[in-house]
Amino acid sequence: MSGRDLFCQPRRFGRGAALTLVFASVLAAGAATGSFDTPGRKSASPSTRSAPAGHQEDVADAAAEAMADGKSPVEAAERAVSRSGDRWGAVYSPGEYEEFEEALDGQYTGVGLWARRERDGRIEVTRVQPGSPAQAAGIRQGDRLRSIDGHRVDGRPVTEVVSLLRGDATDASAGTTVALGLERGTRAWSETLRRARLSTDSVTVRELPGGVTVIKVAAFTKGSGDLVRTAVADAPTGTGVVLDLRGNSGGLVTEAVTAASAFLDGGLVATYDVNGDQRALHADPGGDTTRPLVALVDGGTMSAAELLTGGLQDRGRAVVVGSRTFGKGSVQMPSRLPDGSVAELTVGHYRTPSGRGVDGRGITPDLEAEESSLERAETVLSGLGDPS
Repeated sequence: MSGRDLFCQPRRFGRGAALTLVFASVLAAGAATGSFDTPGRKSASPSTRSAPAGHQEDVADAAAEAMADGKSPVEAAERAVSRSGDRWGAVYSPGEYEEFEEALDGQYTGVGLWARRERDGRIEVTRVQPGSPAQAAGIRQGDRLRSIDGHRVDGRPVTEVVSLLRGDATDASAGTTVALGLERGTRAWSETLRRARLSTDSVTVRELPGGVTVIKVAAFTKGSGDLVRTAVADAPTGTGVVLDLRGNSGGLVTEAVTAASAFLDGGLVATYDVNGDQRALHADPGGDTTRPLVALVDGGTMSAAELLTGGLQDRGRAVVVGSRTFGKGSVQMPSRLPDGSVAELTVGHYRTPSGRGVDGRGITPDLEAEESSLERAETVLSGLGDPS
């Protein structure tokens, strides 16, 4: 599992976990949401089963009963989600969900950390946002996060860690402080950071010597798909593109499909089901179908980023280089509960154009490259030849 204090995956049943992706591990890592009538969110997780069609009503009923009894509707809804077996269902208070949606617009309040929970329960920093309070404090990728404001975080869901970083319990604003306990090798130390209003900068573009354009997509926030299309259109004629999706925890599926449209002339990107109802996602026509393309992935490539990778791979449009992706292929749909909070429940799974399931499996690269993967991508591009 992974996340950041911007995006994050849905929290697991524990109170206080707010958000892959900005708020889910978004915003912390992870994940993102679409409109209330479209399952647009995909967050980092292992294989999950779809929630029964009646599960939404069960969760809503639990929240309503708690509200009538003067108890916490959110806590009651979380318990109902836990009982259902929907491992990655999530419940957000109105304020938490509002912050989540703001993060998807490209702004969030936090310290600029991405994190992941390892199999042994340790919380590891996977990325530090440039210009953030975390970077200014010298925190690095690979550092271990031990505590937040005195609360031990080992074994906690990433979304709960994200909630502590953001100060959701106290509606912490920019300028408030958060104390972190950190570890790097044999060194243990503490840092007190001041939260700031940060921009996601989800798409960055740079040109390598030789003209190769690297388009790095950190998460699929609103507008990121069009930024990818613009970057492709602006790339030097006759040169290749590296679409760097390493560490991309997911986001808005619609934005991932828009990004796919930069490289495809219409056609299928992925299929998914919602309570057994089969649906399809198609690229827009008119994309650049001739420019050499490498998609760069790793174990932090999740959800909507996997959907994009699988679509490009199956359509023969990109050579995929790196390591096996995370394997998050379930679909969550948000709905309002009686008290105004939001439940996101698993309703189905998505598949690549050839019918491959991603959930629990991930995407296998065409070329494995654990280290120096960008250099390997450049080598692959040189072998693909001049698109003219």
